[in-house]
Amino acid sequence: MSAHDAAVTSAAEKDMAPNGATHHHSAAHPRWQHPNYRGLVEGQDTQAFGGALQVGNWQPYEHRKLANPAPLGLSAFALTTFVLSALNMHTRDTSAPNIVLSLAFAYGGLVQLLAGMWEMATGNTFGATALSSYGGFWLSYAIILTPGFHVLDEYTKAQTANVLGFFLFGWFIFTTLLVLCTMRSTVALFLLFFTLDLAFLFLACEQMATNLGNATAALALQKTGGLFGFLAAFFAWYNALAGMQDSSNSFFQVPVIHFPWSDHAQDLRKKKSVEHQV
Repeated sequence: MSAHDAAVTSAAEKDMAPNGATHHHSAAHPRWQHPNYRGLVEGQDTQAFGGALQVGNWQPYEHRKLANPAPLGLSAFALTTFVLSALNMHTRDTSAPNIVLSLAFAYGGLVQLLAGMWEMATGNTFGATALSSYGGFWLSYAIILTPGFHVLDEYTKAQTANVLGFFLFGWFIFTTLLVLCTMRSTVALFLLFFTLDLAFLFLACEQMATNLGNATAALALQKTGGLFGFLAAFFAWYNALAGMQDSSNSFFQVPVIHFPWSDHAQDLRKKKSVEHQV
């Protein structure tokens, strides 16, 4: 083989897909780098690749492009809150929170915390603060309930209700701050944090009623807190669905309803006004 033939052969090998098929690749569409490449020419569709959880047509990887971590964090929060709220409402005569420990440590805690850290990577300060904080909430709540940590051992029964009340009132105050940050966003996001805020408030008041020895009021407050927790869980799932849906995986998209005074709604009105004038 001549030096020229060898050079041509080497160049052709470099231009082969991983499975041996030749292709025309570019920096903008590095299809040849994808492990499930099947030798398709540019612009041709391929099957969804399960390894990337692509339920629509495969899309090329781009340098340092990140997926949206918010739906993951919202889903982790929603499921853990749903289960705890069911127990707070004494659903089917069950109220012991033991089952929540697994979710609070693994899903609502660890997974949501990780989602919050990835929100930092995307530059979303609000999402990073909210998801990371509630991931910390679930982890701390699980630590309180785990006997091995002996968190409440030094308190009397009345004092235990007090300190748990302080704990929940603190989260109520923090959630109120987040509610204020959603008032120019969407109705769906606002309702998520508003119902969660009320859940913390009622559950904190339940502990104060327990401290006062008013069992009837404490039970009513606990169930009311559970109801608002249910609503918060469903709104979290709703927002998660809105964040995952697009034209490649769904026939429809759920509306999130921007507030009329939000920047997004104002931009839409300006755009329609310009189009009307034209």
